[in-house]
Parts: sequence; C-alpha cells; structure tokens
Amino acid sequence: MKTFTARETAWLQELDGVELAEFWQRALAFVIDGFAAFAVFFLSLVVIDFAINVWRAHHGLGHYSINIKGESRGEELLIESLVPAVYFGLTTWLGKGRSPGKRLLRIRVVSLVHRHLTLWHAIERALGYAAAALEFGFGFAQFFIHPYRRTVQDRIAETIVVKEASYRRLVLQRAAIPAPLETMEAAPAEAAALAPTEAATPDPPSA
Repeated sequence: MKTFTARETAWLQELDGVELAEFWQRALAFVIDGFAAFAVFFLSLVVIDFAINVWRAHHGLGHYSINIKGESRGEELLIESLVPAVYFGLTTWLGKGRSPGKRLLRIRVVSLVHRHLTLWHAIERALGYAAAALEFGFGFAQFFIHPYRRTVQDRIAETIVVKEASYRRLVLQRAAIPAPLETMEAAPAEAAALAPTEAATPDPPSA
C-alpha cells in the first residue's frame, strides 16, 4: 500500500466517550494476574518435572530436578521475561482484552488501531510491562500524566484500558448502528445525481 488510509478513524469514533479504567482497578488486576502467572508457571514446572522423572525412572536413570532460576543469569532473565509475556499475552488475546485479573475487575484492554486486539499487540503490551518497570516504575505512574491514562505498555501496543460496562454500553451498541460516514459518502452521490436535472431545468422567462 503506497497511500495512507485513516481506516482507524471510524473505530476511534466508536470509542469516543467510553470510560477509562481507574488506577486501582488496573493495579489490582495486575497483582491478581501476577499471582496467577506464578501459579501457572509453578504448576507447569511440577508437571514437567514429574513427567521427566517418570521417563528417567522407566529407563533406569537417576532423579532429575529442574532449576527454576535457570543455570545462568541469562537463563534467569529469559524465564523472568518469557513467563509474563506468554501469560499476559495469551490471556489478554484469548480473553479479547480481558485477562483473568481484568475480567474480575471488569475492565478491558482495547486497541486504538484494530477493532479486535491482535496476538502481536497483546504480546507487545505484555513485554511493555518490563519497559515500564525499567523506568523505576515511572512507566506505570504515567497513568496520572497522560490525558487518556495510557502507561508505557499502552503506548507501545497502542491500547487503552476501559471499563467493561461502558465498553458494552457504548461501543457494542454503536457497532449495530450504521456509521455516519456511510451517510456522508452517500450524500455527494445523491447530489451528483440531482445536479444534471437541476442544470437541465430551464429558468422561468423574465417578465
């Protein structure tokens, strides 16, 4: 595509007026998801460790223990970044903007460029948590500075976080109503159809 098309404009108009989530809702949802991510990670390691040792016992090999922190600092950093990215990315994408924590707090992540949040944007946003934390937490504090309560991870993934009730009341209802843009596009066509008729109509004779 060689030309720019502002196809996001109609979607932004549908989002106009939707209520943004409060900081306490986002923070509590993040804490809940953090505990859930750790629980999923720990249970996964238990299952994997059990499966490995059953296989090793079947083949007469010794016991094996998984090192949760990794064998090196590089592996530790990989685990610390990969686990949250996978958890937050997948749950946000599969939940259509609602991870388990956000679902409990009745808030939703909404893309500003796509009607439906894509997997890449969800993972991008999950990785954005690390970027926000690297700024000594200032990336999260930007919630209070940005006019639309967007933190670092929101700006990276081009998202906002809204209240679920408001989203359903405004956006989903507007989706069922024909967009005003369609009417505006139809108007010039109607005017063009009427123009020849008006031009062909002779002027009344002067007195």
